[in-house]
Amino acid sequence: MAARLDHAPWLLSAIGLVAAITAARLVFLAFNRTDLFVDEAQYWLWGQRFEYGYYSKPPLIAWLIGAVTAVIGDQPFWVRAPFAVFHGAAALILAALAAQLYGARVAVWTALSYVTLPMVAVGSLLASTDTIMAPFFCAALYCHRRVIDGADLRFAVLAGAAAGFAFLAKYAAIYFLLGVALAAFWPAMRMPWRHGAAMIAAFTVVILPNIIWNLGHDFTTVSHTMDNAGWVRDASPLAGMSATRALAFLASQFGVMGPILFATLIWALMRGATKGLWIFVVPALSVVTLQAMLEKAYANWAAASYFAGTVVAVAMLVTRPRLLTAAVAVNAAICLGLATLPLFPEVRLGRDAPLLERYLGRADLSRQIITAAQGRGHLPVVSDSRDVLADLFYTGAAAGLAFYAPPPQGRPMHHYAQAYPLPADVKGPVLYVTATPFSCATPALDEVPLQTEGGNYARHGLRAYIVSADCFAQS
Repeated sequence: MAARLDHAPWLLSAIGLVAAITAARLVFLAFNRTDLFVDEAQYWLWGQRFEYGYYSKPPLIAWLIGAVTAVIGDQPFWVRAPFAVFHGAAALILAALAAQLYGARVAVWTALSYVTLPMVAVGSLLASTDTIMAPFFCAALYCHRRVIDGADLRFAVLAGAAAGFAFLAKYAAIYFLLGVALAAFWPAMRMPWRHGAAMIAAFTVVILPNIIWNLGHDFTTVSHTMDNAGWVRDASPLAGMSATRALAFLASQFGVMGPILFATLIWALMRGATKGLWIFVVPALSVVTLQAMLEKAYANWAAASYFAGTVVAVAMLVTRPRLLTAAVAVNAAICLGLATLPLFPEVRLGRDAPLLERYLGRADLSRQIITAAQGRGHLPVVSDSRDVLADLFYTGAAAGLAFYAPPPQGRPMHHYAQAYPLPADVKGPVLYVTATPFSCATPALDEVPLQTEGGNYARHGLRAYIVSADCFAQS
């Protein structure tokens, strides 16, 4: 009989563990001394205006950050705080799936194992689309299993709606639908056609506004996704194949999921001990490994594999309690280290630069640029650096200045070039921040010194010039 959430014996234990870890993460986050990363600042800016889509991502992350910061405040803590909570919710939903399949003991261990995954630790420190996708993807997995086990049509609708919201968080949620499609070839995992149709209908209704938005914006988000894949636009996509990159990506997954849990997941997949969950593990891992072979793949790109994958690995280890305890302990130690590091971001650990260098110096540079522009008559600021513009819009939100990208030559390559190109009617001097040598038929009126030591821009060679806006009309 299907396990139910009400009066489930595992639920209070799972909630207690997840709540304690989530609360600890929020305490650590309150003392985090890093600046918002370029992507985080961009998500914040998107959240200032409600849209059904944005340049490089679907809209859910912007909606969340926009809602939270509008109510509470724009401090970095409030930009990041929801993400630890979202991972906590995902842990409890996965525990419900584990209870459905394996019982109470696996449920509690699944909640604890998921909330201590290294990828969850990172996703609880930063604003990330993977994190927003997580609880919705997990809810889709749970509802799908309920349908497979005989639940009524409501669960098929809930599965489709949850998958739709996961898709509005990150397009990688399409791996859920790919898993459902694979299930159609396996009788034990195949849902009735009416349920399948209801699920697809609910999914379509949820994502339709984003599809319409993309249609009206030249499929800009799809184009950016193709840019990330890289080889899609190559005339000879197989020319750069590298087995070494694929192996390096697979090796990185021991760090994403944790060494013992990832090894156990591979072992379970090889043995076929997954109760059908392999259909939600193998697609993302296989596709991203192929992507790594063809060009590049970041370690987090297969994150969708580790929702169902955590349940599979824990179920495999639950009869080996010492090994399961060791798996969680190793991951918990990694989590503690990751949570502590932003409290001391200048730590170098033998490097010639701070370990968290790319999370430092962003706000400081913005304040220098803002002061220079205000002190010279509130000049408009122009920069060809996405990083610089992202923080200028965030740090300089109340500065009373205008921030622009140079007018794009061809297709805009980032959000600021698309949404904030320097208007043709802007005349007179502007403050131009760039890392490329200044080039214009009209000489620079002045150069503004910038201090960039000890942070993200230490080796970027950024310089600031007061130039005529006509320079950009000539280029």
